[in-house]
Amino acid sequence: IDGVGLGKLLNTRQVKRMVASYVGENKEFARQYLSGELEVELVPQGTLAEKIRSGGAGIPAFYTHTGIGTLVETGGIPIKYAKNGDVEIFSQPHCTGVFDGKRYVMEESISGDYALVKAWKADELGNLVFRASANNFNAPMATAGKVTIVEAEEIVPVGELKPDQIHIPGIHVHRIIKCEKNEKKIEKLTVRQDQAGEAGLPAAMQKRIRIIKRAAREFKDGMYANLGIGMPMLASNYIDPGITVYLQSENGVLGLGPFPTRSEVDPDLINAGKETVTVLQGGSFFSSDVSFGMIRGNRIDMSVLGGMEVSQTGDLANWIVPGKMVKGMGGAVDLVSASGTRVVVTMDHCSKDGSPKILKRCTLPLTGVECVNRIITDMCVFDVVPGKGLLLRELASGCSVDQVRAATGCEFTVASDVAETY
Repeated sequence: IDGVGLGKLLNTRQVKRMVASYVGENKEFARQYLSGELEVELVPQGTLAEKIRSGGAGIPAFYTHTGIGTLVETGGIPIKYAKNGDVEIFSQPHCTGVFDGKRYVMEESISGDYALVKAWKADELGNLVFRASANNFNAPMATAGKVTIVEAEEIVPVGELKPDQIHIPGIHVHRIIKCEKNEKKIEKLTVRQDQAGEAGLPAAMQKRIRIIKRAAREFKDGMYANLGIGMPMLASNYIDPGITVYLQSENGVLGLGPFPTRSEVDPDLINAGKETVTVLQGGSFFSSDVSFGMIRGNRIDMSVLGGMEVSQTGDLANWIVPGKMVKGMGGAVDLVSASGTRVVVTMDHCSKDGSPKILKRCTLPLTGVECVNRIITDMCVFDVVPGKGLLLRELASGCSVDQVRAATGCEFTVASDVAETY
């Protein structure tokens, strides 16, 4: 959040380099990076969590499939821009290894001189408990500092915290500070909306809702799914009430429920997009390193993501326009690198200027290589058939095959039973 936490250090130019996965909506962060005032080392979120966890565990490096075939592996991600917009420092190529016939990149771990951690409760021995989704990076970070300093909302006597409820044992903690002003900023206050007013929405939003509703039909009963920021997350509002879907959020939540009412808003309960959420009965909370272990371990059945570009072979680009727009890769690179996870991309078929976003080859830096299984746009549904390319499966209402051809930047085949279905 601008002007809060690290935002204060950014405003006073006290940060030289940031290692992060997501810039988000921090305008000053993005401005300093693109103008060459700040070095930013962008890392996939799951890799960042594991780098910190491994650093705290004394492991100097590890191998992961995340980022294979992208700039994460080959190097070339801008770390520092010059004043004229040229790139002064690029990320370097990673070492790679082959295990069981599959390629992996080697990532070096991270540890720090200091770790600054926020906890819900701490006892006088330094044992820590985090509340709801506030576990996230706090747990692995607490283990990765030579000196760990904890700001706790409440400091309790030894013995008040039950041993089986402690998230971080006090052996990792060196100093505890009582939080004097427990103000919790909510970056994206999101509350439940009434769907009855959809007909009166602007045409652009109605187009998005068409995509969202079609995407919701991808959910199957009993499925574990992860939804990206934006349109994908909104698809959860249209899940068939007759089925149960377990939604996972990279920041450490399993069992996401609908957006809260105003009376249900909890600043400690947010999703990976920083929106306020609820949790269903049977849900659970955990740290970010555990969350991405689920993802890399192929426990997630389906991931629904947004896209800037998709190629005819299923390459995805969705995280940066070099020199112009940077949000950061977040957890998308990790999600599409899990071979057992079905990847569905929701996107506008064309850019605002009318140019196609589905191309022979992506022009933007890749999120993943040959990772997309299905593309859902405002015009149609494509399946990516390995070794063959795109297959047109469905049409949106009012769209013809010829219109789709004119709006698509690559060749595709047409299913024999293609029809308007949404």
